[in-house]
Amino acid sequence: MTKKICLLTILLLAAVGVGCNYTPNETAQSNVNATASQSPTTSPGPDNSEITTSVSADGTRTETRVFRNNPRVSKVVVTTRKDGTKTVTATNAKGEDHVVKNVENALEATGDAIADGAGFVADKSEDVAGEVGDKAEDVGDKAVSTSKKIGSKTVSGAKKVGSETKKAVKKVIP
Repeated sequence: MTKKICLLTILLLAAVGVGCNYTPNETAQSNVNATASQSPTTSPGPDNSEITTSVSADGTRTETRVFRNNPRVSKVVVTTRKDGTKTVTATNAKGEDHVVKNVENALEATGDAIADGAGFVADKSEDVAGEVGDKAEDVGDKAVSTSKKIGSKTVSGAKKVGSETKKAVKKVIP
């Protein structure tokens, strides 16, 4: 009976040893690799922005560009999956997200180009200011044009008055 218990104990220990098969160096290395692949890097971007890049454990690359002072777009996120599929999403100042279309490289494009590609409408006050400037320019052009007409009429009128005066003087003083 004791022989059977000893054999069972030996077999049980062997099974536990095979089942665990723990190698500390491999586990530690895989943890380091997982941490390294997820640690983000940050670099300055164009148009007063900052780009943060990270890669997840499944190989998905996420690049987030944050704009510091663009009134139309606050950030753009480019997600590239392992199979190469890209998704570009922009967020405006109100927090609304839209898919960006017709923008080649959202990490280098201007904030306004990204906002246009996402369909974010420009602030109406900017449009009004632009229209007021255009109208003032038109009024200025008309004023110059009218001034030229008045000036030329004044000159021709002055010439006419001058020639009439000359005729009158010749009649009085022969």
